[in-house]
Amino acid sequence: MRGKSGERGKRLGRRLKEVRWPARLRLPRTRRGQRRLVQGLMVACVLALVPATWMRLEAGDRVGTVAEAPVREVAVVFGAGLWNGRPTPYLAHRLDTAAELYRTGKVKVVLVTGDNSRVEYDEPDAMRTYLTGRGVPDERIVSDYAGFDSWDSCVRAKKIFGVDRAVLVSQGFHIHRAVTLCRSAGIDAYGVGVDEPRDSVWYYGGVRELAASGKAALDAVFRPDPRFLGPEERGVAEALAAGAR
Repeated sequence: MRGKSGERGKRLGRRLKEVRWPARLRLPRTRRGQRRLVQGLMVACVLALVPATWMRLEAGDRVGTVAEAPVREVAVVFGAGLWNGRPTPYLAHRLDTAAELYRTGKVKVVLVTGDNSRVEYDEPDAMRTYLTGRGVPDERIVSDYAGFDSWDSCVRAKKIFGVDRAVLVSQGFHIHRAVTLCRSAGIDAYGVGVDEPRDSVWYYGGVRELAASGKAALDAVFRPDPRFLGPEERGVAEALAAGAR
């Protein structure tokens, strides 16, 4: 058995040697070339940070805690994924914060916006179920099933659901982008940033945010239509009217 295994190993080794591997990345050998490489990397880093920095400055003092949030009629909660049909921990924390805003009288209606692009994946319904389990009445929850990204959610909140002023709920690394985008869409927005432990998921979110900020900056400047717009819906107006009775 050892002889056969050894022979197979030799054949595999010969085959690996015959494979044409891609050429290795070669770093510049001259000081001038190395200097240009470093300068290029520095420029790339600066360009990557510019959109995220601009969004933080644009959001300014419009981000705070539940206690600091102004009284608004509507809270907007952005989707953050499902695990086995239930909200991920990060999404659950957003919904907990929205429920607290409702209980403390800061908002009257919660608009949950997320992805329902396929039958087996329904963020808004999962978010609604979670909120009703935390004491928010079903008639005070409105679902947006085409909130495929932050820009789409903001535009649809304004154009489809008629939201002019809102408290936005998301994690701290995303809330500045959300506020900037919703303001660009015409909403007077204030953001509540949900605190999270600095774990691997949090750091991943921060890195992802840098990548997403470039697209968000283009959305804020050029203001494209969302992937799906559709007709106007009276869900928010009806929920507010029901609460006023």
